[in-house]
Amino acid sequence: MTMAFSTLTPIFIAIICVLIAVILKSSGKGTKKLESKPNQTAESRPWVDEDLKDSTDLPGEEDDGDEWQNLDDNIAHIPFMTERYSEEDMVKRSKDFYALLNKRRSIRFISDEPVPREVIENVIKAAGTAPSGAHTEPWTFVVVQDLETKHKIREIIEEEEEINYMKRMGDRWVNDLKRLRTNWIKEYLDTAPYLILIFKQVYGMFPDGRKKTHYYNEISVSIACGIFLAALQNVGLVTVTSTPLNCGPRLRVLLQRPVNEKLLLLLPVGYPSKDATVPDLKRKPVDDIMVVI
Repeated sequence: MTMAFSTLTPIFIAIICVLIAVILKSSGKGTKKLESKPNQTAESRPWVDEDLKDSTDLPGEEDDGDEWQNLDDNIAHIPFMTERYSEEDMVKRSKDFYALLNKRRSIRFISDEPVPREVIENVIKAAGTAPSGAHTEPWTFVVVQDLETKHKIREIIEEEEEINYMKRMGDRWVNDLKRLRTNWIKEYLDTAPYLILIFKQVYGMFPDGRKKTHYYNEISVSIACGIFLAALQNVGLVTVTSTPLNCGPRLRVLLQRPVNEKLLLLLPVGYPSKDATVPDLKRKPVDDIMVVI
């Protein structure tokens, strides 16, 4: 009996080792599954456009060490003067300005009727008054009026937008857009007299070739875009805000913009067409958007 047991002992040990190996292998797979969950979550957000991400802190794009950017620290400071209104005038002006902007709508039906170029220049100058981090003014407004270039832009955007609607955006986003009757066909990119492509400069360049940090570049350019929209409304022009998903690099190459510029917004600009329509949407009341403490 002792002989039989001692003979079987190696067999039992081998079986135990196999079982341990199987258990360890199974637990390893479980760990891998757990580790892969964050990646799956990230991949479930296909609408995040890499080209739109803020790049202020890109490695290698900051100045070396503690070296200063050699900005003029002796800039003169001058007295600030502004017009002060009576409370009655302030209330009236605030109401009038709200009434003007409350008429603003996103318009996808834009006439090909010409718009004076000077108007566009003044609107861009107004947008350029926006505040920016350390007064770096990290924006570039590319005005496209050439018919062939506009059509190339449309081809790039519609090609990518079809993929966005069919694959990248997901059922929820596409379903949310149904009531707005939007799709990947963008006729206004051909018909609008101007396409304004607004680029954020993720960093600047000194004359000697060193890179200059542009602080809060995306926030700064976004503020300029808001002023741009208000200025368009002020002169009776319309647009629709467009963030061409996954089109930024190709459009940047087409328009021969430098690598430090990333596309933030595309705005077709013109008069509304005679048959233009808009969805009957309502804006939130002030009590839903303002908190007083």
